[in-house]
Amino acid sequence: MARVLLEVIVQSLADARAARDGGADRLEVVRSIGEGGLTPALELVHEIASAVRLPLRVMVRENGGFTVRDGELRRLQDAARSLEAARADGIVIGFADAGRLLTRDLDLVLAAAPRVSVTFHRAFDTLADPEAAVVRLSECPQVDRILTSGGTGTANERVARLERYAALSPRLRIVAGGGVDLEAAGVFAKSELVREIHVGRAARTSGAADAPVSAACVEVVRTILDAPRANRAINRDG
Repeated sequence: MARVLLEVIVQSLADARAARDGGADRLEVVRSIGEGGLTPALELVHEIASAVRLPLRVMVRENGGFTVRDGELRRLQDAARSLEAARADGIVIGFADAGRLLTRDLDLVLAAAPRVSVTFHRAFDTLADPEAAVVRLSECPQVDRILTSGGTGTANERVARLERYAALSPRLRIVAGGGVDLEAAGVFAKSELVREIHVGRAARTSGAADAPVSAACVEVVRTILDAPRANRAINRDG
């Protein structure tokens, strides 16, 4: 079983260093995490990239919803273009309205950065037909990941949905995120199909979304994610 990739949300250099020290494999860089994450300053992205040698996925979002408001398209395009030039690992973006996937808005932004990789974010969780959306997003070559909670219910019910999404498009990686507490992390880590986990509150001491990242908290998540793999190795060797 391959190691589970752990992505941690950060909004400062201190957050990034703490996430790295705790065992994160990739960072999602945002500002205004209380609004669900908005486009951070490019200077912060450069600062983190210089100091922390981890892949960066960077949020490209101008408001707390999932639609493009008047005057925002150019800013979204400029951000995507700048992040592509900065050689970020990818951008995090997504558009939806009234349960519908807004692929035209996605295409308009990505036209400004045709080589950048994309995580389609939790706008996905508002869609009326998520399975159809997986198929549609798989047709966009720049989209290589979908970040989703797997919906409501128990961790086992959520991981079952995540595995269905993963089976629909082997090319896309399903990133489990949104309400990933320690219990859910343990369940998700056992999945053969969902091998990337995205955490926010679980990486922070107080559990508040905007609290600083704690290396100790990240290390706890890392240990939980590694446990099934370690147990398999013990059972095989024993």
